Amino acid sequence: MKATRHDDEEARRLVEAGHWAGTLIDEHLAAAAGEAPDAVAVVDRGRTWTYGELDDAVDRFAAALRRRGVARGDVVSWLLPNWAEAIITHLATIRLGAVSNPIIPIYRHRETAFILRQAGSRVVVIPQLFRGFDYPAMIDEIRPDAPALAHVVVVGDDLRGDHVRFEDLLEEDRAVPTDEERSAGDIALLLYTSGTTSAPKGVLHSHHTLEHENRSIIDFFSLSAADVVFMPSPVGHIIGVLYGMQLPFMLRTSVVLLDVWEPGTALELIERHGCSFVVAATPFLHGLVHHPSLADRDVRALRTFACGGADVPPTLIRAATSALGCTVSRGYGSTEYPTATACNETDPLDRRAGTDGRAIGQARTRIAPDGELQVRGPELFLGYLDASLNVEAFTDDGWFRTGDLAHIDDQGYVEITGRQKDIIIRGGENISAKEIEDELAEHPDVADVAVVSSPDPVLVERVCAVVVPRAGADITLTTVVDWLTARRLARQKLPESLLLTDELPRNASGKVQKFLLRDLAREHAPQGVTR
Repeated sequence: MKATRHDDEEARRLVEAGHWAGTLIDEHLAAAAGEAPDAVAVVDRGRTWTYGELDDAVDRFAAALRRRGVARGDVVSWLLPNWAEAIITHLATIRLGAVSNPIIPIYRHRETAFILRQAGSRVVVIPQLFRGFDYPAMIDEIRPDAPALAHVVVVGDDLRGDHVRFEDLLEEDRAVPTDEERSAGDIALLLYTSGTTSAPKGVLHSHHTLEHENRSIIDFFSLSAADVVFMPSPVGHIIGVLYGMQLPFMLRTSVVLLDVWEPGTALELIERHGCSFVVAATPFLHGLVHHPSLADRDVRALRTFACGGADVPPTLIRAATSALGCTVSRGYGSTEYPTATACNETDPLDRRAGTDGRAIGQARTRIAPDGELQVRGPELFLGYLDASLNVEAFTDDGWFRTGDLAHIDDQGYVEITGRQKDIIIRGGENISAKEIEDELAEHPDVADVAVVSSPDPVLVERVCAVVVPRAGADITLTTVVDWLTARRLARQKLPESLLLTDELPRNASGKVQKFLLRDLAREHAPQGVTR
């Protein structure tokens, strides 16, 4: 697997400037295990993993993967919740020189099959059961669509077919067969994101880009070994990958994982373990601030809550700053450029609440003539797995086109004002409107359809379907949801409100005027269902 966006001259410049330090991601864990093997590295579901235990498990899993034919550059995919097994899989894959491919566990047949097929995944690691869903059954159903998939590893006791137990692999010899020398320029992460197209896009990151991102975060928020990281964000997202599975080991500190979001449990964990640093999307912050048990919890250790991944209401930042008694700020980033702008404790509250922050570290921002925000810096991804997507993603001079409209004030603070990309951000999750529209357009009772966002005080946006029924047809929200569920769309993509209309508003060229539909959805936002 190779990315071609960076030429040799640019890479050399980044190395010579010290922005790319040449450190391999998994080296931090190994070094910490050698220095303090009994220190706590991970807290997960009531169990603690020491650095020595975690590093040993990573070695053992890496060796097991190698014995099963995983070589440098191969892709190991995994759909795992916020469990220690996810960290082990991620770092073991990287330690082999292979490519870690997290897939968020809310994805179902359609999305998972596409990713496994395009990535050419050799191995997939899954839970036996999580939140009532049978992952082994799903993989068996879609396996014919992923011809490169040779091994299915299950966390649990599922032994159907040729599946193997994760726990059994950890019992094998930990010696990792030697391989050719690895490089910090190697692709380490393949992470899929969705945007304006119905198919997910595979984002490629190297050790260099991921390391620089975390070093910039450590410097910007003045993090140290005294900090304890709390990670409720899915480790299948860029936030979870970076700050849940890599940054804690750079700091030689602990990370506390939460696999199923429940704000009361989150507050209890923050209190019990003295968590001080959190990066998470709007619903997580909202849940903490408005939970009735907050008044009874001692969360004085909490120092920084960086909120991003979706629009963040200024009122929430102000309320959270008061309720949690810590620095709460907005930030802006993406899978392609994890953190371009943010605020820290030196920024006044009005900036932390009213803007998306200022460029951090070596990040650079600019506004194109059409108002689009463009970014560039050492942590910018190397390109998409489908290289044809790079043509539109980058300018001729190497800047990434974010697709977001923004304003930068005279002090350098960025404020996102809108989106060029036709996506809905539900609880920090990007959802392609086109994908849902394409599926609903095939319904026999649908004459025309558009999907837009509907505002929500907690998730920021929900999915609203605007449908023109065929003559005489009776379409309900249940009709729409059942149709999409049968076509195996992920649960978070299912519309939560439905508007019926005689025709969709279009401009002279025939393009649907979605701003009018968003206004309509805003007027009818209270209707719908909650998921």
